Amino acid sequence: MTLILPMESIRNTDRHKVGGKAFALASSWKAGFNVPKALCVTSDAYDHYVVSTGIRERILMEIHRKAFGDMRWEEMWDASLRIRNLFLTTPMPLPLKDTLEDMIAAFFSKMPVAVRSSSPGEDSKKASFAGLHDSYVNVRNPDAILEHVLKVWASLWSDAALLYRRELGLDPEKSTMAVVIQEMVFGDRSGVAFCRSPMEPSQSIIESVYGLNQGMVDGTVEPDRWILDRISGNILSHTQPERDSWVVPTKEGAALESLPSHMAPHAPLKDGEVEVVYRLAMDAESHFESPQDVEWTFREKTLCLLQSRPITTEKGGETGDDRSWYLSLSRSFDNLKALRKKIENRLIPALMEDASRLESENLEILSMEALAREVEGRSHLHQKWVETYWRDFIPFAHGARLFGQVYNDSVHPSDPYEFMGLLAATEMESLKRNRLLEDLARGLRENPQLRQLLEAGDLENAEASFLKRVDDFISEYGQVICLGTSLTECRAHVCGILLRMASAHKTAVARKDISALTESFLSRFQGKKREEAGEILDLARASYRLRDDDNIYLGRIESALDEVVALAEKRLVDGSAEEKDRRFFEDLISRAKKKAYVPHSAVHTTAKDENFDFRPRQLTGQPAGPGLGEGPARVIWKTSDLTEFQSGEILVCDAIDPAMTFVVPLSNGIVERRGGMLLHGAIIAREYGLPCVTGVPDATTLIKTGDRITVDGYLGIVIIKTDTTP
Repeated sequence: MTLILPMESIRNTDRHKVGGKAFALASSWKAGFNVPKALCVTSDAYDHYVVSTGIRERILMEIHRKAFGDMRWEEMWDASLRIRNLFLTTPMPLPLKDTLEDMIAAFFSKMPVAVRSSSPGEDSKKASFAGLHDSYVNVRNPDAILEHVLKVWASLWSDAALLYRRELGLDPEKSTMAVVIQEMVFGDRSGVAFCRSPMEPSQSIIESVYGLNQGMVDGTVEPDRWILDRISGNILSHTQPERDSWVVPTKEGAALESLPSHMAPHAPLKDGEVEVVYRLAMDAESHFESPQDVEWTFREKTLCLLQSRPITTEKGGETGDDRSWYLSLSRSFDNLKALRKKIENRLIPALMEDASRLESENLEILSMEALAREVEGRSHLHQKWVETYWRDFIPFAHGARLFGQVYNDSVHPSDPYEFMGLLAATEMESLKRNRLLEDLARGLRENPQLRQLLEAGDLENAEASFLKRVDDFISEYGQVICLGTSLTECRAHVCGILLRMASAHKTAVARKDISALTESFLSRFQGKKREEAGEILDLARASYRLRDDDNIYLGRIESALDEVVALAEKRLVDGSAEEKDRRFFEDLISRAKKKAYVPHSAVHTTAKDENFDFRPRQLTGQPAGPGLGEGPARVIWKTSDLTEFQSGEILVCDAIDPAMTFVVPLSNGIVERRGGMLLHGAIIAREYGLPCVTGVPDATTLIKTGDRITVDGYLGIVIIKTDTTP
């Protein structure tokens, strides 16, 4: 077992244990390229660490909570977060630590280094994994270097890396990681060179920024770009950005700072230097016998090769791939800040305006022709907002994702979800709505006579002031809860909920004073870093709140569509439509229902099977709300099932949507087929202190209404009780 290798000692037979990046650096160095000296912590060291500490078994448990191919990106993020925390909180065994530390200290002394990933599957001709594993710059002293080695190991299990492996059909169980520790070169100009453009094979591309390359890699600094003829090297074009920032080394690593004004008018590279970089890239291509993506830096007038990897197929974002996880994973902090401004200042007001306009329209007076136009119009409007939901609202949820990693990386908590406590300090629409219901339910508990009237269904003799409050509630939230029913029907529905809430007497968990927890987090940063940490926390709180609120707002649009479709169907049934119009209306309604897909829909995607016999007694999902809960299951297949929900039941569904949140105070726990700590249902469950397990495959099929079940929100387990179950 070889734990660590100097670059000059790496041989052809070592590639499987040093990874593509380290192997390419060693090969480049031996070929005479100017490569900074480096060590490679081999995959043997990684394997020794995960086996000797027991982490490997826990990793396998996380990625096998359900079939890997069926995991959604939210579920992968949850698993990734828990796995990363294992690496951050599990120290290296002393023999391994001492071996690595001694060699690193002897090789680099007090020299600052870059710590880079070098997975054996990385930087191959078929898969680059570019940007999916972590790298760190300007790391000093052996202890800090080993800490960052652990972080690089952990990045092997990032959600982005897991999703990429699934795209390529790679077995995650065979994943391992080597790490390159490389002399830090403080270049004053850095960049990348593509021997062959992914867009135009007859061209080469060179991109450059002032300072360190990190700013260009993470997207915070826009580079100058030169397009060159691939054969001659002649410059075809030069695109100049607004040069206003650069990344420079600091005591803590590296930081984004304003570019000195005297440098801004000038490109980082002169024409002669562009030619030198082009020649370096073409020499790398000749050496490796394939077009290369070369990372380089100038230290004064000396050009260094930092890494070289084969150019693979284009990344999703470059080819116009609009899959949500590609879009989401590419969101930087600056991008998320801009997205927040767009959502809060433009999208939410426009969404609310559309919802209010639809809710105020009197559909009953519309002719059949006008009703047809309304069905079509609402269907298109709903589809527009669903697309906006995926394009903007879903990616913004990653503000909480970003904060979770920052918090855990700095605090190293034993509980990987401790950071959620800081996010709860924000008001959500669902809680505002439920608080109004709780106030009304309290009035029933304190007024036995009124309660008796409602229990007898006698709303006509109920107190006018109480009914006024109920009507005010319906005016604000009725479209979501009552789904387009009449005022009389909605009154009866809401009063039924209030009676059950009056008996349950359950309210949202009182918020803890989180000022100490907040200060504990912020105190780990100094100066500008503390300010940035505060901004990330504020962004995460907005992301957390809107992850819930956007469901409420979108639900109003969905309810308005349901309302007009229901009316059109009613007119077909009662004969209001002429025979010649019936087929047109039937087709119109069918198309509207197909377009009415909302990502948070409560309806299961698998057909309900009443004859499904095989039922395991223990189901595994992802822990999303701590605690233990027991009670009879209530499986929600459609929204109308909610009218039967009773106090003390366990809510089982595909995923909680805005029309369902009001029954949460009645429940003893939540089980969802879809998975993720940031699902609407998981967020609300934690607000009420309810145990919640998400990502349970076929939950709504394997669990039957009336089954007595136990929900373990600590371990992510659901137990279906039988007569023989202890």
